[in-house]
Amino acid sequence: MGKNKLARWAELETFENVIQPAVGADSRVDHRIKGNWRKEIFRNDNPLVLELACGKGEYTVGMAILMPGCNFTGIDIKGARMWRGARTAHEKQLGNTAFLRTRIEFINSYFAQDEVNEIWITFPDPHTGKRNSNKRLTCPWFLNTYRNFLTDRGIIHLKTDNAELYSYTERLAADNGLEILVSTSDMHSMEPGLIPMSDAILSTMKDESVVGIKTAIRDVRTHYETMFMEKGLKINYLAFRLEKEKIIRNAW
Repeated sequence: MGKNKLARWAELETFENVIQPAVGADSRVDHRIKGNWRKEIFRNDNPLVLELACGKGEYTVGMAILMPGCNFTGIDIKGARMWRGARTAHEKQLGNTAFLRTRIEFINSYFAQDEVNEIWITFPDPHTGKRNSNKRLTCPWFLNTYRNFLTDRGIIHLKTDNAELYSYTERLAADNGLEILVSTSDMHSMEPGLIPMSDAILSTMKDESVVGIKTAIRDVRTHYETMFMEKGLKINYLAFRLEKEKIIRNAW
């Protein structure tokens, strides 16, 4: 294991804005932070947005800077990557930014019912091929998991370069009768005003240009997104509402 990776893991332990399970802890057991993110981490009652598979945390940090009236938490299992976003948030003293190092499979152990207002899934592993579809972060198992802590009809945003993942998720949402708010195979050519936001988040922007913020959000790019676009690839974007009482079933 490289020295840089060990050093980054060690530094993560020093950041107050990073939550990590203790060594040997059972991730299936509820963590003390569950239901207490606003009280213990952010110390406010502002809306909470998650970035799943956050990687280096570019989206988490970028949105936190753009929307100081909201709280953002990036989630990933790879601490050496997450270190970059956590360190940037620490250096910029972004009090509305946090990071959680865990597998997405165990996310229920960290968030309580109705604790989250929106979810962004940014360039996750597409797990191509039908036999791998149940591993995707937008498969029925994961969507039903998100229903436990996302507010009713909360918005899920998906950004991906992978056409298969994009089409699969769009079909799944449609077949389950979920409201699709935006669907485009070229996000960066769409009108930024089309990016949807929950009422709770919009209420924090009374004195700001909503379209301006949405434009800036559209233009925030992750490390992988920059690589894909430099290769001439288009970025797929899908946003839909997840209903708390609707069990999501496979579309195959």
